[in-house]
Amino acid sequence: MSDQGSLRILHCFRSPVGGIFRHVRDLAEHHHKAGHQVGILCDSTTGGAHEDALFDDIMPFLDLGLTRTPIRRSVGPSDLIAFNKCANEIRRLQPDIIHGHGAKGGAFARLIGSRLRVSRSRVARLYSPHGGSLHYKSSRLSGKFYFAIERWLGGFTDGLAFVSDYERRAYMKKVGSTSARERLIYNGLSDDEFDDVVPDNSAADFMFIGMMRDLKGPDIFISAFARTEQIVGRPLTAVMIGDGDDKSKYEEMLLQSGRSERVTMRSAMPIAQALKLGKTIVVPSRAESLPYLVLETLAAGRPVIASNVGGIPEICGPDSGALVPPDDADALAKTMALSIQQPDSILQYLPDKADLRNRFSANNMARQMIDFYHECRA
Repeated sequence: MSDQGSLRILHCFRSPVGGIFRHVRDLAEHHHKAGHQVGILCDSTTGGAHEDALFDDIMPFLDLGLTRTPIRRSVGPSDLIAFNKCANEIRRLQPDIIHGHGAKGGAFARLIGSRLRVSRSRVARLYSPHGGSLHYKSSRLSGKFYFAIERWLGGFTDGLAFVSDYERRAYMKKVGSTSARERLIYNGLSDDEFDDVVPDNSAADFMFIGMMRDLKGPDIFISAFARTEQIVGRPLTAVMIGDGDDKSKYEEMLLQSGRSERVTMRSAMPIAQALKLGKTIVVPSRAESLPYLVLETLAAGRPVIASNVGGIPEICGPDSGALVPPDDADALAKTMALSIQQPDSILQYLPDKADLRNRFSANNMARQMIDFYHECRA
């Protein structure tokens, strides 16, 4: 870790679920242990029992505390109330670094940080998109709107920390360059996450893990599963793990397809526990940045089949046979069927653990981020 002095670091993001939350938890733990003071500000209306347990785990690392207030996903009048509450809390904490994650967290962090700068604060304003608004298409009105906001916010940014080269390239193409410093810092895993996780004897053939929303492709998984059964000519089993507002929609899809007895749905749970419940993990996302799920699955020595989107090719290799075109249930089904017919076939397309450990280390991620914080603050 850098020896340039202790920092007061505040992470601001909307939804405490998924990859962003995992990324912030890792940074908080490593930076606390390195002598820095860390705090979190996020939404209070998302998450459930699983996320509450994760907050309990990281509380000892949050010297600046945990602040939760309602922050809606969409832009609206309620943002003014949330913004003022966040601004008052951030002013009280007087951070050296305010790091915004995702579109809403990034907007709040940079605007509030800029307000503090007017009062001669030296707070550095950083932003990590984590996909966020970059998932929108430039040709659509919604995309034009969000990218215009991102370009405007670029003038209030000291540092852009990207978690994948895909994310960096997408930002430069859709938003454009700014005067802010930029750095590519990959997500990383801790050493103990490279231990093998063996599936239970009763494990399902396939498993989906993630938020229950169309962006993550639960509907594609359900359609591909049905076609996989047709290809192999026999019934199969699957488990879908995750929470979200659209979960009932996918339950109805399973019911209508007549496969609800062979595809069970479970609430979100720790990844090590989840990986025991399925043999092959399927990641059918329509968009991603650099998903922890793929890293965690590979580090556990488990096969993964994923959409060729975002930064996933940076993990698996751009020509990996484990990657399929996005939003293509037929292509996904063919690869899923191959994993049934030739059980070890998918593993040959995936990186080995030594390579994975060298490229995606939590220690390296935390050290590089602190160095970047000091650079932006200077």
